[in-house]
Amino acid sequence: MSYSALLTDLYQLTMLAGYFEKGMHEDLAVFDLFFRTPPFKGGYVIFAGLEPALRYLSELRFSKDDLSYLKTLGIFKEAFLDYLEEFRFRGRVIAMPEGTAVFPLEPLVTVEAPLAQAQFVETALLNIINFQSLVATKAARITSVAAGKDVVEFGLRRAQGPDGGLSEVRGAYIGGARSTSNVWAGQLLGIPVKGTHAHSWIMAFPDELSSFRAYAEVFPDSSILLVDTYDTLKSGIPNAIIVARELREKGHELRAVRLDSGDLAFLSRETRRMLDEAGFPGVKILASNELDEYVIRSIREQGGRIDFYGVGTRLATCQGEGGGALGGVYKLVRLNGDPKLKVTSDFSKSTIPDRKRLFRAIGTNGSYLMDIICRENETVTAGDLVYNPRNPQGTLHIPDSAVLAHIRSVVMADGMVTNPSPSLSEMADLCQAQLRLLPEGVRRFEDVLPYGVYLSQGLHELRMRLIEEVRKGYR
Repeated sequence: MSYSALLTDLYQLTMLAGYFEKGMHEDLAVFDLFFRTPPFKGGYVIFAGLEPALRYLSELRFSKDDLSYLKTLGIFKEAFLDYLEEFRFRGRVIAMPEGTAVFPLEPLVTVEAPLAQAQFVETALLNIINFQSLVATKAARITSVAAGKDVVEFGLRRAQGPDGGLSEVRGAYIGGARSTSNVWAGQLLGIPVKGTHAHSWIMAFPDELSSFRAYAEVFPDSSILLVDTYDTLKSGIPNAIIVARELREKGHELRAVRLDSGDLAFLSRETRRMLDEAGFPGVKILASNELDEYVIRSIREQGGRIDFYGVGTRLATCQGEGGGALGGVYKLVRLNGDPKLKVTSDFSKSTIPDRKRLFRAIGTNGSYLMDIICRENETVTAGDLVYNPRNPQGTLHIPDSAVLAHIRSVVMADGMVTNPSPSLSEMADLCQAQLRLLPEGVRRFEDVLPYGVYLSQGLHELRMRLIEEVRKGYR
């Protein structure tokens, strides 16, 4: 999908015009994209959206129609509109791979470019990365409680428009939903598509059994029958068993039945018993109907016998306590070689200045211990003292046995992508591998323990010095 240059807030254009007018547009700037609080009251976020974000940057340009429209606004000068005609992104981008588990205050994406370029792309980058990371995180939470059972993305009809439906499927796949009902997403993204039929199919026939027979006749090797239109256990499952026998006599097998209402734990147990007793242990059970991580966990705790879950509304719209949005922000951290910092009365919202590197401290068993943010040219080793960015009095030492690994790299240079993007399957595999290495307290849904993100001594001292300088200027 291509993105318009006008996928932006008006104030990005007015600032861009101001920088151009004041001769500041070529000043060298560094911006960091990060978030302060994980969604869903959870302990982590799954980073997603980088590949489409880089595609946006590499294709960024104003068309003649774009410029004609901007001219009609009556607020931009001709010289500025002429400048936009040749406007391109020629900067450098540093990021971690999609599928990486990330945490508050860490620089997910760093953009280094002339000020006009680096500033202008803020809105689009946040739009792309915030939403896909939010969905990937929700999907990771859902798949983590599915205990290895497949999760099918069913959310198109509740997604935020057609473009949101595509972005949602991509994020959901990275988070662990390995198939979708969205055919367009299947075509564009190469994701397996799956589906059944609606209750209207059943109601379009004289009775439930004839509808099942008709569907099985059309799709003898891929039939999934929706069994709750009238009565799941008294009608739906008995009729599905009749059709399953008829298919077997013709050399085919019923693939699955779908439960879409009622007590899914109880109904799935009874459905499994009835199918097994009838000689169809291979027929799978698909469940849908307002599922999320909490409902799926409850079904499993009650002994539900579901083989795969169709998750729609609550994944596509990221419903859940503390959900709905990922509050990613994009802040200036360096300009013309000088570190920059935003200060508020709330110390925890003070930004972290300057160019940075991000290390992950890994234990002897491969598990993740903490992350350390340091200055670009600073040396950090196991055993070093590090500082809590939210509380300057909070310090500890990096464990002596820890191995420090870089988790970011240059992904774009001079406006060109440096390496081919990994496949979506590789991103999804990375996500699952990362989740297994996180501390249990970070992964759980209640009484979540925050993952440790710390500043190196050099970065901490720079930040505190800049905060003091700013405060002195307002005394």
